Amino acid sequence: MILKSFEINKINQNIHHLILLYGKNEGLKNETFDILIKDKNNVSNYEEKEVLDNENNFVENIQSKSLFEPKKFIIIKRATDKILKIIEILQLKNLEDTTIVLDSDNLEKRSKLRLLFEKNKELICIPFYPDNNQTLSKLAYNFLKEKKILISPSNLNLIINKSSGDRKALISELQKIEYFSKNGKKINNENISKLVNLNENHSISELIDNCLAKNKKKIIGILNENNFNNEDCIMITRFFLVKAKKLLSLSTTYETNKNIDLTISSAKPPIFWKEKEITKQQVFKWKPKNIKKLIYSLSETELQIKKNINNSINLITDFILFHSSSVSNN
Repeated sequence: MILKSFEINKINQNIHHLILLYGKNEGLKNETFDILIKDKNNVSNYEEKEVLDNENNFVENIQSKSLFEPKKFIIIKRATDKILKIIEILQLKNLEDTTIVLDSDNLEKRSKLRLLFEKNKELICIPFYPDNNQTLSKLAYNFLKEKKILISPSNLNLIINKSSGDRKALISELQKIEYFSKNGKKINNENISKLVNLNENHSISELIDNCLAKNKKKIIGILNENNFNNEDCIMITRFFLVKAKKLLSLSTTYETNKNIDLTISSAKPPIFWKEKEITKQQVFKWKPKNIKKLIYSLSETELQIKKNINNSINLITDFILFHSSSVSNN
């Protein structure tokens, strides 16, 4: 059964135990998860490959129950048609007190997984299409109004266009502006341009790429040549997080196909030719389990930076030097 993203309240988890969320609008997906998940401490996350490699154990664990065990909420990330067989098996099982959500990227109309969920009334299928500019404008306006931040309409349009139809990206850009303005700094055209074009900042991009490639000598040179300030540090963690998540996807693909050239050439969005060599180095040096630890550590570091802004340079420098030296691919 197909539902719109605004029809989440029609889902009854006592009846609908299998849910498919697909599409590229990660921000709207995250909002949906917040609504669906009643107990944030009782969520199990799996990659599709983990489920496929341990099919029997996965099904058995779902069926095993305890009188004192709360309702299970399971998320299977990056789900594709490969998991169809397991979903068909689960349809025949008693999934009482269990909700399983498949989180997929774009699925074509001919996708067997998508067709199964669309045609079966007991299954829920929700597409997440890109937000239009009107929706993003409203979200941005409400955010800026709540934070009492004034920016010009032209700058607001710049931020919205940078978001490429994803409210998660929009909120990320708005949070940069919020953080910058907290120090009493005026938001002008020059500042906005610097903040929203962080991904194009060569020094920061080069710093993170070489950290992920573990080129410590190069990293020390970049740190010595650049005078990063306190405001840059929180932005570095955000950009680092984007890079780490992209590397996680590539590393997971490489573990499956064992072909680095195929992994790089099939990446979406495509990897620019100048970045291919260093991206290969990163994939070789990081396994998915270690990248997940890195992402967690990034979140912890960002929190520490926010709590200790005057020590932010030391915090981010220590983080980068540590992870450029650590052994990650074992």
